[in-house]
Amino acid sequence: MKQPNYKFNEGVLIKELQTYIDATYKIQTSEVIIDRGNGLGFFLGNIDKYNSRYGNKGNTSDHRKDLMKVLHYALLALYEHDRLKDSKES
Repeated sequence: MKQPNYKFNEGVLIKELQTYIDATYKIQTSEVIIDRGNGLGFFLGNIDKYNSRYGNKGNTSDHRKDLMKVLHYALLALYEHDRLKDSKES
């Protein structure tokens, strides 16, 4: 499959997001949160937290980190959404 001609640097940003996520895999408390039945709410709450914090705490580097956290928690929320949907359809 031919890679699209990204106009907004998406390819580089996706690779950067993956590098960021890879660095978070030292401890995965998300598994415990999911096992306790709180995954989707926790992930969506963190999206809200980091979205509202953007631009209000720290410097521009911190603001960028907040956006990376929003993206990461959005991926975790997608995972949990799909997992819950699949378990209800089984």
